[in-house]
Amino acid sequence: MSEKATSTALFTDRYELTMVEAALATDRAACPAVFEVFTRRLPDRRPWGVFAGLGRLLDALGEFRFGPSELDWLARQAVVGATTLEWLEGYRFSGDVHAYREGELYTAGSPVLTVEGTFAEAVLLETLVLSTLNFDSAVATAASLTTWAAGERPVIEMGSRRVSPEAAVAAARAAYLGGFASTSNLEAGRRYGIPTAGTASHAFVLAFGADGEKEAFAAQVNALGPGTTLLVDTYDIAEGIRHAVEVAGPALGAVRIDSGDLGREAAQARQLLDQLGARGARLIVTGDLDAHSIAALGAAPVDAYGVGASVVTGLGAPSAGFVYKLVAIGGPGAPAGAPLVPVAKRSAGKGSVGGRKWAWRARLDDAPHRSEAGAPAIAGGCWADIVSTSPQVPEGPGARALQSTVMKGGQGIPQPDLEEARSFHAEVRAAVGLTSLLLDRRS
Repeated sequence: MSEKATSTALFTDRYELTMVEAALATDRAACPAVFEVFTRRLPDRRPWGVFAGLGRLLDALGEFRFGPSELDWLARQAVVGATTLEWLEGYRFSGDVHAYREGELYTAGSPVLTVEGTFAEAVLLETLVLSTLNFDSAVATAASLTTWAAGERPVIEMGSRRVSPEAAVAAARAAYLGGFASTSNLEAGRRYGIPTAGTASHAFVLAFGADGEKEAFAAQVNALGPGTTLLVDTYDIAEGIRHAVEVAGPALGAVRIDSGDLGREAAQARQLLDQLGARGARLIVTGDLDAHSIAALGAAPVDAYGVGASVVTGLGAPSAGFVYKLVAIGGPGAPAGAPLVPVAKRSAGKGSVGGRKWAWRARLDDAPHRSEAGAPAIAGGCWADIVSTSPQVPEGPGARALQSTVMKGGQGIPQPDLEEARSFHAEVRAAVGLTSLLLDRRS
């Protein structure tokens, strides 16, 4: 039986400990350093991304400790030597972290997270930072695109079966931040206070036999009341709707359709429900939906959507592509407060811009169309992100700083809760006035 993790310290890659071991043997380990998190390009021709996962990351940083169990395993595996093990035993991140607010939009080149500390203590955090922010931001971006397409119709997150259990909880959190109304995942509901929702699967109907659909519906209504949602497409949708209304009466809460031409089936289902007197019954559609298919259903008489794989897996939520790069470092023995030296990669296709960055958002009328780091203006023609190696606020009205300090001297600073982050994202998304949110895949 595998041992349950009690620390986040080993949620990392071996090469980080390799670098720490080598740095401790030189004069580089204690040099002040700045690392930045950014993406070189946005996936799928998307106009922006949604920054998410900061709350989870700050919690994980608080648990980044090498206890006896972690140290014993590292020693037995000969990952590092005695000097490094002793250093890891006393490890506590003591630096500063600056970040975009959760729910904020970002563009290519945006410094969404900046870590300042000694080289050794900061380089050790790379994998934990990237694994958290890449996944959560990918899900939140897909969720935001999806909920924008859905308009006022609520969307239920139903992707738990497509990823690992802990990833499913994280995905539900990120999807809720991106605008989803609820999740099917109960642990996400318990841990983060997200509203939960659920219907029934085809297995429940099939359990009553080929001719037992009405009996299955009756059992569900008897247990949960007529306001429950009945899955009507196991056999024949029209017949399923008739059985549903016959059992639940005009107080039927909702029916769900999970297959077929959803636009056509929804229109026919709505007409039949109204004819049978169930005018208040809601119509929920599911089945491999994404932002594009939901946009195509805009004219259909649908009341809500259930979405899974397209927001929690790489198919519909490609990685944010964040990287964690050293951008500045101080010399060995340099006095406190001495300027750091900018450093940058020159690799073909993977070059970076040296120096610590600051970022603002401003109207295009008040700002250049491209940032110093090469980040394009936000789509929609109203706003641009300005990224500079100077902390000086850009001239012109309306510039808003995008980073704030979230950890000082290794101590986390209280952040807005999930509900506040969700509301903030909705406000930011509306404020930028996007006009090309859903992009044609064929373009």
